[in-house]
Amino acid sequence: MSEIPDVKTTEGTPKAVTRRRFIKGVIASGGIVAAANYRFLASAVHGQMSSAGERLITLNVNGMQRRVDVMKQETLAWTLRYKLGLTGTKLGCDRAECGACTVLIDDVPHYSCSTLTHTVRGKKVVTIEGLASADGKLHPVQQAVVDEQGFQCAFCMSGFIMSAVGFLKKNPNPTRVEFAHGVSGNLCRCQDYNKILDAMMRGAEYMRRA
Repeated sequence: MSEIPDVKTTEGTPKAVTRRRFIKGVIASGGIVAAANYRFLASAVHGQMSSAGERLITLNVNGMQRRVDVMKQETLAWTLRYKLGLTGTKLGCDRAECGACTVLIDDVPHYSCSTLTHTVRGKKVVTIEGLASADGKLHPVQQAVVDEQGFQCAFCMSGFIMSAVGFLKKNPNPTRVEFAHGVSGNLCRCQDYNKILDAMMRGAEYMRRA
């Protein structure tokens, strides 16, 4: 089979249009289109990454304005522990079941592991570190825990205390049953609930005296 000859120009054509040059032109034009598409996709992806990237926001935590870089999907528990250094907020189940991560948001107890950080902008967040007074005096509930020795391993302690403080703001004179219901969203690995309730009831008494 004879080879396909190159198509040559006739006299008067400035450049020869050969099969080889035609294929090179197609490849070159394809490369230009691909490069343009790559630049478009790269800019789009970069824009998505920028919009999903970290944002510097201001949080009111324990009465202080704190500036912090926060991812859109970042939880408040993560921000408090690993960016603000407030490790009194514990991470237990990390799925809103154990209550070890409980903090107060506008005086209401919340699981910080299931609260997105950017949703608390403009609100007041209080952690276990923010309960004591400026001179170091413990909150009445904290003092009651010390006096009653209400916990064993104490991993769940800060969550219980924050739930108790929030509950007592609404019901300062609860019965033992009411208090048990009020902190029922918190779990104790040691299952020392009687001692915990003793401490919480003593805390309520201390708060009424204050």
